[in-house]
Amino acid sequence: MTKRMITALAGLGLMATTLGACSTLGGAALGAGAGAAVGAGTGYGAGKGALIGTGVGALGGAVYGATKK
Repeated sequence: MTKRMITALAGLGLMATTLGACSTLGGAALGAGAGAAVGAGTGYGAGKGALIGTGVGALGGAVYGATKK
């Protein structure tokens, strides 16, 4: 991953956190943990798995928060 891509993902994550706050943070935390576990178990790498899991979890948390309000 390039530095520009990581910076863009971090910026989008911060924006999603600001908009969805609680459920987004919860989803990101759960996604990071699950992604790290899956990444380590499959040999893909815990760091890459956590990064992908954080993004997916944050998105899921934001969608959940938007539909449950």
